[in-house]
Amino acid sequence: MYRIRSAALGLAAAALTGPAFAEGGNLVVFDWAGYEDPAFYQGYIDQHGGPPTFAFFADEEEAFQKLRSGFKADAAHPCSQSVPKWMEAGLLAPVDPSRIDRWDDLEASFREIEAYMKDGQHYFIPVDWGNTALTYNTELLTEDQVQSLQAFVDPSHAGRVSLPANVDDAYALAFLANGVKDWTRATEEDFQKASDFLRRAHQNVRAYWDSGSALAQLMQSGEVYLAWAWNETFATMTAEGHPIAMKRDTDEGSSSWVCGYSRLAEDTGASDDLFYDFVNAWLEPASVEYIVSAWGYGHSNTQAMAAMDQETVAAMGLDFNDTIRGNTLWQAPVPADLREKMIAEFELIKAGF
Repeated sequence: MYRIRSAALGLAAAALTGPAFAEGGNLVVFDWAGYEDPAFYQGYIDQHGGPPTFAFFADEEEAFQKLRSGFKADAAHPCSQSVPKWMEAGLLAPVDPSRIDRWDDLEASFREIEAYMKDGQHYFIPVDWGNTALTYNTELLTEDQVQSLQAFVDPSHAGRVSLPANVDDAYALAFLANGVKDWTRATEEDFQKASDFLRRAHQNVRAYWDSGSALAQLMQSGEVYLAWAWNETFATMTAEGHPIAMKRDTDEGSSSWVCGYSRLAEDTGASDDLFYDFVNAWLEPASVEYIVSAWGYGHSNTQAMAAMDQETVAAMGLDFNDTIRGNTLWQAPVPADLREKMIAEFELIKAGF
């Protein structure tokens, strides 16, 4: 798992000079580093003799700007809060649900969000989902010390904290810490309080992480013992025997997100058949089993998720009881003006302003 991720990061650094891999037809997928893992879409490889071509981005704003500047690919992997912005900018093309074999098996609350539709057409195929939650070293911190998200601004943790470089995850933490569960209704005052929280947290940050493997390295050494992290960190590090826990039931709660695949309007000319073959491979039960057991993420194929051993699902932190569900900030699309302010302000905060 970590070898795959580390290799992916090296490829990501080379993404600006050219895509990686060149087999399996001529489909080009613009993706997060690590998602070129063949186990996610083995059916596509079996059908076409190899993987598609991959190019990588570190965050969705980088991807957005690169696509706006003329970079061409056939499929991209945005997350929920970015899809409306990409649609409005004309970057996405509609998808045909009739060509998606397991469309009816997908979680309806992900699939039928109005923000992902225009003129009755769908522009987003939900695939992977997960949590962003307080994650800590159980040998260096007690559960009482991390019962509240205010731990991230506690001066006693200076230099031992890592936050995501991703604006959405960072502001999800900040809004939650100030009692906001629905950021689509956030006021200007809520935004200012959230930004103030991130500035205070910045004083404790050792490093902002941009990949699960980067955060794992920080936590393995013990130099970072408190992080706002995805399921991947908890799942992979505990599997390797590290004393890591993910606490979704803090006083203020945790966050959840969903990502998926979209067709790009300015594509490379690859056959639509290749796009749908790739997506259909991603939705197979084998892919569901793999993303849960190896990466610790959930899958939008609810039928396959329900067929899995539920103890495994719970062990990966993917079970939702009523208490956790009610104490979760869902990273739904926010108003465009708020998102632009979040992006601009977070860049200032990370730079120390």
